[in-house]
Amino acid sequence: MDLIYLDHSATTPVDPKVLTTMEPFMTTQFGNASSIHTFGRQARNAIEVAREQVAALIGASRSSEIVFTSGATESNNQAIKGTIAHHQQKSVATPLHLVTCATEHHAVLHPCQYLEREGIEVTYLPVDRYGRISLEYLKEAIREKTVLVSIMYVNNEIGTIHPIKEICQLAKLEGVPVHTDAVQAAGKIPIDVDFLGVDLLSLSAHKFNGPKGIGALYIQRRQRLSSLLHGGEHERNRRAGTENVAAIVGMGKAAEIALQELDHKAQHLTNLVQRLRTGILTNLDNVVENSLPASQELVPGMLSLSFTDVGAEALILRLDMEGICVSSGSACASGSLEPSHVLAQLGISPQLAQSTIRFSVGSSNTEADIDTTTEKITKIVKQIRSLP
Repeated sequence: MDLIYLDHSATTPVDPKVLTTMEPFMTTQFGNASSIHTFGRQARNAIEVAREQVAALIGASRSSEIVFTSGATESNNQAIKGTIAHHQQKSVATPLHLVTCATEHHAVLHPCQYLEREGIEVTYLPVDRYGRISLEYLKEAIREKTVLVSIMYVNNEIGTIHPIKEICQLAKLEGVPVHTDAVQAAGKIPIDVDFLGVDLLSLSAHKFNGPKGIGALYIQRRQRLSSLLHGGEHERNRRAGTENVAAIVGMGKAAEIALQELDHKAQHLTNLVQRLRTGILTNLDNVVENSLPASQELVPGMLSLSFTDVGAEALILRLDMEGICVSSGSACASGSLEPSHVLAQLGISPQLAQSTIRFSVGSSNTEADIDTTTEKITKIVKQIRSLP
């Protein structure tokens, strides 16, 4: 049975061209990038090419502002904890403060909660029914001891795009730097860090057809933060540890392809999601939309729907039996018994939250995939609802 994969927000398949680019660095060009002999220089040169490719994807004018990490979780921790640690080294007299959003990924929320236990004050901005923050609330939240604003670019469960440029403009008036988790934005919408004015930005390669276990943190050249890892002078003393050359090369190639295909991919994903949305809402009643309908504030390729009186787990398993792979939300929270914290912040009841499916399409999906999914989900939902 041919599988239809509609969970690209969780991870994406590695592009064959990416795999081909990586292969030599796992076989013949296996050098340590810190070595000064031929093998080491080959590895170092490949890393610097990849650094330029990732910088180009996000519009960074200097490739030196890209630091490779193990993924977005490390990048987020480095940005948030590193900023706090830098300011703590300067002054510990008054508790420091940071601002974030209540619907952030746990890779941001958990570091913030950890810092709260360490005495740092954190403000969690509320959101409206579709996950949007209020700039007025943000303005009110910033205070004298605020040292960082961390707001994700695109929500990973409902696809809402936050107004990062406006957030940066507001924060900069108060002299506060801005970090954004751009994991779900990269490769789907244009990113230009200089235009946006962000100081720190997190990426993960496996969200745009690169390998898992590799990410990057953009650090604006004037931004200061302390390192999380110590033990070497790698990444210009910003991230100790022998570089994963093959994965870095793969991320660079994936970034290059993502930039080349950005416009075409965005239109393709938008068309597919609109086709899926129309098909499901036409064929089924009592379906609640959690993603903004056909809006510039919605990232291409993502759709969150709640199916009243249908448990998400049962629906996911039934669809899987039919060869269709979807999820209920963030893969990082799949083991939790609690309803999605994102949906809870939207004001959705726990019962409806547990009836929610996240569809996330990718470049490889076709209109035939969407039509098959619409047909299967219509049949299954009606069957489940007809049970006594």
